[in-house]
Amino acid sequence: MHSPSSHTADGQLVSDGMFAIAKKQRLQDFFFHRVTQAFSLLVLAALLGIIISLFVNAWPTFQKFGFQFIWRIEWDIINQDFGAAIAIVGTIASAAIAMLLAVPLAFGIAVFLTETCPAWLRRPLGTSIELLAAVPSIIYGMFGLFVFAPLFADYIQVPLKHLLGGMPIVGFLFGGATNGMGILAAGIVLAFMVLPFVAAVMRDVFEITPAILRESAYGLGCTTWEVVRQVVLPYTQKGVIGGVMLGLGRALGETMAVTFVIGNANRMPSSLFSPGTSIASVLANEFGEAEGFHFSTLFALGFLLFVITFVVLAAAKAMIIRAEKAKGT
Repeated sequence: MHSPSSHTADGQLVSDGMFAIAKKQRLQDFFFHRVTQAFSLLVLAALLGIIISLFVNAWPTFQKFGFQFIWRIEWDIINQDFGAAIAIVGTIASAAIAMLLAVPLAFGIAVFLTETCPAWLRRPLGTSIELLAAVPSIIYGMFGLFVFAPLFADYIQVPLKHLLGGMPIVGFLFGGATNGMGILAAGIVLAFMVLPFVAAVMRDVFEITPAILRESAYGLGCTTWEVVRQVVLPYTQKGVIGGVMLGLGRALGETMAVTFVIGNANRMPSSLFSPGTSIASVLANEFGEAEGFHFSTLFALGFLLFVITFVVLAAAKAMIIRAEKAKGT
């Protein structure tokens, strides 16, 4: 039989062992928390560093032109007279065209893959979308210049100009040279690029909708469209908006694909067929040879592109918060 003293010693050993384990776990949690915190702060520090470096290098331009730099249309390298309006308009116009084309197509693809696609076809189609998302942007640019632009000029631009060019109100949108280049061509090529991203995100968020919700809706007699509109979309609204904003962010900042097909003309576009330029294409074309004040101006354009992207993402976040509040009420 064990003596009381031996029982006390065993209990003390168990207590000491549990204390040591708890202390070790607390240390592990502390270090894990600090390491993950350091990773998060590293991202924040990198973001702040990018903002500060852009603004510091862009300051001479903002100091000379002030806020007028945003709506000035001049771009004269020889006389050091610059404005960002043409590049901003090209950036926003091409990205808007891309999203108008890509979002409905992406939504249809995602609905088909998650709701009506046969099981044997779902994996090949999903893999194809993911592969399209992985294609480098310069490949899209080469495709746009050498394959899409000639076909676009002969089979889309010319018929559209003949059909709609003489109409009142909208006719001016379809004027200009029909050479396959311009704002509309850049927007369509951007749509090719954005489509796989948005479709893949929408498909993934649609798939997380609980099966019991779908089955209950079908059991009540809902059609597929009613299930998507009344069950799937409300449940995945935040993810859908996030996917659309991800695509829009890529469209706003895309460089090489736009540079190949937008025309790279520093003048305000007067129609959808007019050549233009974007912030990213200006940076790609001129950064290698820029110096002095021209160099500072390109940094100013980069800073404005960052601001535009930030405003878009902030607007998306505000939409999500508003939608969540509406659900709560």
